Amino acid sequence: MKVALITHTPDPDRTVAQITLTSMMKESYSEYIENWNDETDFIHLENAVKRGHESVIEHAFFTFSIEGISRACAQQLTRHRIASYTMQSQRYVDFEVPPDDVSAYDPFIREMYVDPSFEEREADIIWETVSICFDAYKELREMGTSAENARFVLPNACKTNIIVTMNARELRHFFSLRCCERAQWEIRTVADMMLWKCKEVAPILFKGAGQRCIQLGYCPEGIEGCRRFYRRDLP
Repeated sequence: MKVALITHTPDPDRTVAQITLTSMMKESYSEYIENWNDETDFIHLENAVKRGHESVIEHAFFTFSIEGISRACAQQLTRHRIASYTMQSQRYVDFEVPPDDVSAYDPFIREMYVDPSFEEREADIIWETVSICFDAYKELREMGTSAENARFVLPNACKTNIIVTMNARELRHFFSLRCCERAQWEIRTVADMMLWKCKEVAPILFKGAGQRCIQLGYCPEGIEGCRRFYRRDLP
């Protein structure tokens, strides 16, 4: 799995902080921007985020390349609808069937199909099952079946690549749900990696971003929660 922030709104903290002043200043943007002061005016953005006045942060966009995740993970990602997605096509791109020697593909198997918490037998069952699907796909393609029709036998475990663009407001919402300990391990890993990338370029916009318990002060999952108030390994 690889997550890269490939582009974003230039200088997102400063850009959004300057935009925020439009709702607070008598002067127009072209007038008040001439008196912009980094030392004093970032506070307006900090206050907006702190108070939950998040419409202004929709002006900042972030585009990520997410490589080597499962289709199951991609499906969870695309449930966040205020975003733009471009995913590797199973119609135009042949799925790369793992070699017959399973041991040669072991690093891929462990990363893609198996939750690190699985018992050995659980992992074996998953791999045995997806192997049958892969063999069926390979046989269909060898028979001349088109990739777009052969893909019907492929499982959610298939590896894929996806590009996603979200604005800062939607990203904060995404992080609040997918960085949660109750999120599935793969999408949680993706979300954590995206959050780190965002904080590197926009520390004010993403201050306090992460699972909801950080903002709320309690776990909204109730008795089904992870029983941990917050994770200390987040940035």
